[in-house]
Amino acid sequence: MFVSDKDFDIRKIAESGQCFRMNEVERGQWLCLAMDKVLLVAPVCGGYSFSCEEDEYKAFWEDYFDLKTDYSAFRNAIDPDDDYLLKAAKAGEGIRILRQDPWEMLITFIISQRKNIPAIKASVEAICRSFGEDLGFGIYAFPTPESLAWADEEQLKECSLGYRVPYIMEAARMVSSGELDLDSISFQNDEELLNTLQTVYGVGPKVANCVSLFGYHRIGAFPVDVWIKRVVDEHYSGAFPLERYKGFAGVLQQYMFYGARK
Repeated sequence: MFVSDKDFDIRKIAESGQCFRMNEVERGQWLCLAMDKVLLVAPVCGGYSFSCEEDEYKAFWEDYFDLKTDYSAFRNAIDPDDDYLLKAAKAGEGIRILRQDPWEMLITFIISQRKNIPAIKASVEAICRSFGEDLGFGIYAFPTPESLAWADEEQLKECSLGYRVPYIMEAARMVSSGELDLDSISFQNDEELLNTLQTVYGVGPKVANCVSLFGYHRIGAFPVDVWIKRVVDEHYSGAFPLERYKGFAGVLQQYMFYGARK
């Protein structure tokens, strides 16, 4: 399957901090794992080659990469006097907000607390190997809520999860029991969704905003981690103009995050 979109850069997406199961397997070729699906994305002249048939692309990957959304409209809405944000958006051009599985986002962003990206990825892969379905060729699906709710605590600790183990087990218990219905809360408004997510043990505002943005595609969500806080303090005197960018501040957050780390 050939995909051509000048506003799509798989490397920038993989390095934008929103997904922890994209890995470069050869120079320029990325293995993308989402739930129980596997995709190899490789650059070719004028676009990218997707290792899937058109029906799978249309049914899943086109939506997953949010390829129907015009991201240039978000960049064009940036304050023309905001030199920093204009430069960050230019550097991050090609990043798109993935439409990921809320369950996977809930667990991976609980894991992300006080970890750098390589460490997060290592822990995520460890729980997939230990508790996920074997898809073959050394690839494992993301674990189900049931598999983590009843996991052996010591085995979870071996995945370098530390103090996060009870958070993960409680989140898995809530989802597997139906106490937290990740599908039904998708109908809540942005504020309600953030509040509901923060009822999960170990989930604070930052993790809730990440799950909202990357799991529920609420692109108005604006997660603040150490990188974003540093940018906001240095360039916006501690207060980013969220009202100006209401409804799509999360897209700009990704440009800011990518630019700060680069």
